[in-house]
Amino acid sequence: MNKFAEYIKEYTEGKKVCILGFGREGKSTYRMLTKYCSPSEIAVADINTIDRAANALPADITLISGSGYQECLNEYDIVFKSPGIVLEKHPSLLSCEITSETQLFFSVYREQIIGITGTKGKSTVTSLIYHILKENGKDCRIAGNIGIPVFDIAEDMGEETIVVCELSCHQLEYMTVSPAKAVFLNLYEEHLDHYGTMENYARAKCNIYLHQTADDILWCNTMIKPSGIAPEVITVSMTDHNADVYVENGRVWDSNDDEYVIPADRIKLLGVHNHYNIAVAWDVCRRYGIEPEQFGEALCTFDPLSHRLEYVDTVNGVRYYDDSISTACATAIEAVRSVPEPGTILIGGMDRGIDYSPLIEFLSGTYINIICMETSGLRVYDTIRSINFNMPERVYYAEHLDEAVKLASQITPEGKSCILSPAAASYGIFKNFEERGDVFKSLVRELKNPEE
Repeated sequence: MNKFAEYIKEYTEGKKVCILGFGREGKSTYRMLTKYCSPSEIAVADINTIDRAANALPADITLISGSGYQECLNEYDIVFKSPGIVLEKHPSLLSCEITSETQLFFSVYREQIIGITGTKGKSTVTSLIYHILKENGKDCRIAGNIGIPVFDIAEDMGEETIVVCELSCHQLEYMTVSPAKAVFLNLYEEHLDHYGTMENYARAKCNIYLHQTADDILWCNTMIKPSGIAPEVITVSMTDHNADVYVENGRVWDSNDDEYVIPADRIKLLGVHNHYNIAVAWDVCRRYGIEPEQFGEALCTFDPLSHRLEYVDTVNGVRYYDDSISTACATAIEAVRSVPEPGTILIGGMDRGIDYSPLIEFLSGTYINIICMETSGLRVYDTIRSINFNMPERVYYAEHLDEAVKLASQITPEGKSCILSPAAASYGIFKNFEERGDVFKSLVRELKNPEE
């Protein structure tokens, strides 16, 4: 039994424990509790019905489901909340202790963790740092919002193991422990349906560094540099020459004039915006002893993640790119700037009330076709039709993705690119952005093989 197993065993000993949410993380929590711990009671609460037999849950596990599934929380001593669950009451109004896998894991291993958050790019930077460290022989693990619950790696942790952990705002919202090395990439309008204001959203994100100490390090964009905090702050920028790490035209410099040249013609990461991600990874990795040559070799073997400016196929001379991860104006703008010869962009999805004026202003200055979809797309379409917009005849509305792809195949000129970069959430239409991207790929394949 390693030190984490001992910690969670002592933490839950004789306690009444409720697992709130029984998705991937909830099931991971259940496995850890039943393997190492001796709570007096375990309950599982989820809005959806829980199949006892299918999940091999014994009769002594209490199952709670339905719309009132959170009404039981005060009956328990400890509640493990999954990130996807929105609490109906703030923890301060509950008598139980609200915790999470991330909170407990960080309480034991914070010194060994590189935590990465930000509205955009966190999955890419997490995967890139992990890949470079792993390729250079470091004992490391990847976990968190990337799709691997931290409890799934807890049993394999050694004294020197490095954990590269992607952190969402939902994972950070109630955290009281921060990683020793924290990366805060950027901050854009997002999740306002849950947080209500940008201030509340930003406050959740800031927990990645608010509990750091003077021996810790925070990497962040100059636009969100905090003041009066304990850790060493390293700023990274593509626009501010006074940043501690600055990247421009494929070159990265630091305040000591150390320089790294990005092998742009050999890497698979598409788009200048990824140079910022590479600069962050470069500065993090070199603090683990990775030399420039080692970094470059590993960088060139890194495969970009799916649904992030991912090339899909060329059909009838039109290149199709899947950027389904895009849920903000800034990422859709970068998509247009990054793909070769952009001809058409597909935007729209669930309407979270974000301000689309930056994207509309940018698109007005281009000559590409714009296909708007779903509720947020309709809002963009109506806005464009009501203002002085350059060449409004190139703006279309298609209710759903299938209609949009068909229309794009008809209006995108040969030799140009069509990009799905929605600048909107997928929820209520698709299960997640991955499903949206997969459907897009399938629709593109149907263009190539309409008989299938």
